[in-house]
Amino acid sequence: MGLQNELRKGAVCGRFVTGENLHLTLAFLGDCDSKQIAIAKAVLGEMDFEPFGIVIDNIGRFRRDGGDIWWAGVANNRDLLRVQKILTDKLAAAGFKLDKRKYSPHITLGREVVTRDGFVPRQPLAFGEEVLMIELMRSERRDGKMVYTPICCKEVQV
Repeated sequence: MGLQNELRKGAVCGRFVTGENLHLTLAFLGDCDSKQIAIAKAVLGEMDFEPFGIVIDNIGRFRRDGGDIWWAGVANNRDLLRVQKILTDKLAAAGFKLDKRKYSPHITLGREVVTRDGFVPRQPLAFGEEVLMIELMRSERRDGKMVYTPICCKEVQV
């Protein structure tokens, strides 16, 4: 991703998300046992959605001591918000305790990033992607690196 390469060039240090791990989170479930995973798979299996587009149109950061979390922001999108709300409502009804903060769709580019003095990222020209599937992912740290493994997926209904 060009945004991430620009960020790398402007950084003194940081942990950058590998290409295969770039993703847009709809709901973070935290640690789940096998029963909860089965419930989440069933909830995802019940989902129906049509293809929709998203547009990446900004870059920003969450400021943190020891380095910031930099992200690519997704433009306001009614279809994305609708799918995210349906999913989180179903997960909450199934007993999951979900984050109460307002959903802020973004793709994390790097963590613990310290940039050079005066670094100002070029704001991206808007570019889009079509969403054709939602995946339930397992995240785990292996040999000091985060690895995401698909557990199941739900493809769009056409």
